[in-house]
Amino acid sequence: MTPSDGYLLDNQQNEAGRRFDAFAALFDPTTFRHLEDLGVGPGRRCWEVGAGGTSVVSWLAERVGPAGQVVATDIDTSRLTPAARPPVEVRVHDVGAEEPPGEGFDLVHARLVLVHVPDRERALRSMIKSLRPGGRLLIEDADPALQPLICPDEHGPEQRLANRLRHGFRKLLADRGADLSYGRKLPRLLREAGLRGVEADAYFPVTSPACTALEAATVRQIRDRLVAAGLATDAEIDQHLADVEAGSMDLVTAPMISAWGRKE
Repeated sequence: MTPSDGYLLDNQQNEAGRRFDAFAALFDPTTFRHLEDLGVGPGRRCWEVGAGGTSVVSWLAERVGPAGQVVATDIDTSRLTPAARPPVEVRVHDVGAEEPPGEGFDLVHARLVLVHVPDRERALRSMIKSLRPGGRLLIEDADPALQPLICPDEHGPEQRLANRLRHGFRKLLADRGADLSYGRKLPRLLREAGLRGVEADAYFPVTSPACTALEAATVRQIRDRLVAAGLATDAEIDQHLADVEAGSMDLVTAPMISAWGRKE
């Protein structure tokens, strides 16, 4: 990702809200389970990195209560406005380029963020630096290279077209600096950064209405880029969107790997 290219899936595009809703439906239960296990409760101070939408921020705010704090940051905070009230503080912030927005946090969390950040190493150091001793870090990121297909059961022309467009999408991501095998590296990276008690698991939705909604929103959001790069034609994209709308395909997401550890 370079400044000239811009973020492929920025928050200002029309479909961004639909994508955030789909991510919430798909991944919030897993995220909330991990946050509960890590002891988020009244009075805790939390940093939600690259928050994007409000679902995780609102959940954290309810858990920490009026005595706690949730700092929600993103390079574009336009969709965080509804959550911007105590105990939530919203800040425009680039985790890969700026110092942390505070210190002594009990918990720092980022979901589907670092895979897109050019300076992932600096971002990870920043998050760990902001933790208090004993504080917890939870990083959740996709690993598209582990499972590169959107239709693993490629039994017809609709599935073949879907997989070809997904390959184009991932090429656009890689061309902008995304690390499509980042998720699998998280446990090692957390250990090498000095965190203790590192554990990880993965969640892999195979088919659901949210998978379908996410695919439709994503393809609409990037269609101009696909066409401009010669990766698809408008007719192919229209056909694929019609196939998605028909509901006859089993659409999956990339595995999302969650890794967590404790600062000494």
